[in-house]
Amino acid sequence: MNERSAELIRKFLRRMEVEKGASAHTIRAYRQGLHAFFNEWDISPEEVTLSEVRAFVASLIGGGMKKVSVLRMLSSLRSFFKYLNREGYLKANPAKLVPSPKAGKKLPRFLEMEEARSLVEAPRETGFQSVRDRAILELLYSSGLRVSELTALDLDDLNLREGMLKAEGKGKKERLVPIGGKAIEAIRVYLLERLLFKRSLKREMGAALFVNRSGARLTERTVRRVVVKYSGLALGKRISPHAVRHTFATHLLQSGADLRVIQELLGHSSLSTTQRYTHLDLAHLMDVYDKFHPMAKDED
Repeated sequence: MNERSAELIRKFLRRMEVEKGASAHTIRAYRQGLHAFFNEWDISPEEVTLSEVRAFVASLIGGGMKKVSVLRMLSSLRSFFKYLNREGYLKANPAKLVPSPKAGKKLPRFLEMEEARSLVEAPRETGFQSVRDRAILELLYSSGLRVSELTALDLDDLNLREGMLKAEGKGKKERLVPIGGKAIEAIRVYLLERLLFKRSLKREMGAALFVNRSGARLTERTVRRVVVKYSGLALGKRISPHAVRHTFATHLLQSGADLRVIQELLGHSSLSTTQRYTHLDLAHLMDVYDKFHPMAKDED
């Protein structure tokens, strides 16, 4: 880096700290980005053009840097050149027209089939609460319901004979969702316990399917605590109810289900939302290939 670049970077960072009140973390990040650029392009800021900035960003992406880090680097350059333009050092900001790399969406977390089985079978005690929690876990994995949809279920929304339930999704859009045999069995056991529990309360509990020890409808927060509790006990890690929903969708895809069927079951309004599970399935297939195919790895 030449002296001209170093001097202007010091002035810029000083202004950020004193006049803008930027944090030490922000100053450090900006300094890192600017030093990286001017160490690669040993030129003065007045000589920088759009081409150098684009090439720099491309080299970061090509080198495997995470997109969020690339965005931070580009942001430091844009701010620096904007400052120089405003102060009269530059006629234009050469980084202004460089497109930002799109931050990739994080793939949803999901469980392997054995992990899912261990989770739903974790509540093993008898009694109202344990039986209820088993039914909740079985139903989440069997149906892929959102937590809000599960807690909103009423007794009348179930048709165990047909193996179906009626769920109200986003925008109050209703859909029919099939229930698996294991979930039906767990719900039948829970309904019996619920009836006994209702009699012990000696008062009405309302129409809610899943209730707490006071007889009131379960909250979404309570369901999340149930999932976190049993995932910790059975798997040694904390997962969310949404991860169980992702597990439901991923396992369907791995078993050969059509993507539009999965879309309908999940209540997605757009197929593009459902398509992210194809990335999960591809990753799963590659893991299996690498593990079992005799030609997957080079041999010495």
